[in-house]
Amino acid sequence: MTLHPTLPERLNRARADLRMGLPVVLTGQGHAVLAAAAETVDADRLAAMRALGDVALAITDRRAETLKARPYDGDLARVLIPPDAGLTWVRAMADPKDDLRAPMKGPLRTLREGPADLHRAAIQLAKSAQLLPAAVVVSVDHAVTLAADLGLTLIPLADAAADLFRTGALHPVVSARLPMVASEAGRVHIFRPDDGGVEHYAIEIGQPPRDAPVLARLHSACFTGDVLGSLKCDCGPQLHAALATMGAEGAGVLLYLNQEGRGIGLANKMRAYALQDQGFDTVEANHRLGFEDDERDFRIGAAILRRMGFGSVRLMTNNPAKIAMMEGNGVTVTERVPLKVGKTSQNAGYLATKARKSGHLL
Repeated sequence: MTLHPTLPERLNRARADLRMGLPVVLTGQGHAVLAAAAETVDADRLAAMRALGDVALAITDRRAETLKARPYDGDLARVLIPPDAGLTWVRAMADPKDDLRAPMKGPLRTLREGPADLHRAAIQLAKSAQLLPAAVVVSVDHAVTLAADLGLTLIPLADAAADLFRTGALHPVVSARLPMVASEAGRVHIFRPDDGGVEHYAIEIGQPPRDAPVLARLHSACFTGDVLGSLKCDCGPQLHAALATMGAEGAGVLLYLNQEGRGIGLANKMRAYALQDQGFDTVEANHRLGFEDDERDFRIGAAILRRMGFGSVRLMTNNPAKIAMMEGNGVTVTERVPLKVGKTSQNAGYLATKARKSGHLL
């Protein structure tokens, strides 16, 4: 038994460091970098990183497309930060809020030589910390000594890659009875991942048998819709309609997955809303921020259902991707149960975009 932190624990520590503006050290085969989140690094730390060598801004190909930067590395671009560019330039490259007001950021010089694996890992770390997917990166020598001398978290990519891009195994923490408006026979189960990530919840209605298809819904957390009653989406009505249907049938399982804003987090979701106010649809807004259309991981839902003993479901969804994911992860979907509620004049465009660009059956 050891008291040393495991790699998943160090990765979670690295995410916390990035959120606080602290750089982390990433090592690869024969090379190493110091990486900080573009969103949170301050001017002093940016200056200290520049003193170590040429600093690049790693951005996703989605963000690079908006900025007209060449993504020589395929899924990302490594843009050299000009010597006279300061923190304001870095933030403007990472955050599209002022793109329309000040569209010209260049000329941009994009790196095409050398490995990009550590830049890719830095972006993934920022994403998983629910920050903008942009990282300030500088190559360093003597990485282990540097990390030790400065007290920085060190992540060896060769060992950590699998953990960085995987979903942590989920373990039940507690369950308790909860009478609800939808059903007095309610029970809430809490599941916690072993990588220190956010918890997810299963709301069980009645006592559904484990040997028959259960009426199920995978619902992603939506603070604005579920709590505030937002008219910009249909999430709140879908949540309550799903629970009401399960209550009426006397059995069901609703998985409440903490993947706000299609997996980009509440802060980035609000950034996307601000871009929508500028005239972009929900998919375009995500792309301008540097994200994919949908960053959620629905394997989490399949894992929870299997852990609860369910092997087949009648899935309440309008999203064919959820069906494919469930089938691909060991849960049989015997029926798709449509859930068409909550359309308003304010969200009609949003729902049309989901149907047109994301394949939702609306």
